[in-house]
Amino acid sequence: MSPAGLLLAAGQGRRYGMPKALARLPDGEPLVRRALRTLREGGCDPVVVVLGAGADEVPPLPDAQVVVNEDWATGLGSSLRTGLAALPEEVQAVVVLLVDTPGITPQAVRRVAAGARAQTLRVATYGGEGGHPVLLGRDHWDGAGRLAVGDVGARPYLVTQLVEEVPCDDVADGTDIDSPADLDPAVPRDRDA
Repeated sequence: MSPAGLLLAAGQGRRYGMPKALARLPDGEPLVRRALRTLREGGCDPVVVVLGAGADEVPPLPDAQVVVNEDWATGLGSSLRTGLAALPEEVQAVVVLLVDTPGITPQAVRRVAAGARAQTLRVATYGGEGGHPVLLGRDHWDGAGRLAVGDVGARPYLVTQLVEEVPCDDVADGTDIDSPADLDPAVPRDRDA
């Protein structure tokens, strides 16, 4: 069975100046649709999208189950818990992706998701550093959800576990988007910032 996808897109985007779920790439594609397509083309089914700030302004997402995190202002952790709770009972693993990582490719999703089972715990790496996507097997959902507080998501759980690292430098860019300038191809980006 293929893993599910979980797209976290509920934040206010304070540094960005608007919810990133409403932001658009230079070609006009909404970030939320790009991320949804990445999960779909990466083999994830079903895909749950967690919205929050600006949810009523997000374009329709017909290929996804959309849930709204009413507690989005408390941070990423509540969105992770909301999304995990919305997944069907038969799902054994989920690929978690953030809306503000448009350089993630379906190839990276497939690489991280390959052969996933309920006990699998993986993280994509870029330059040896952990990033997204993250794969959480069902055995890890309770622990990850319990420790996901504020804006840290599953990170506190991941540092306490043996996590399989999956290098994805050759197929994706794990950099997150913090400002509209980050989407402008004419502006050089410091990938270490």
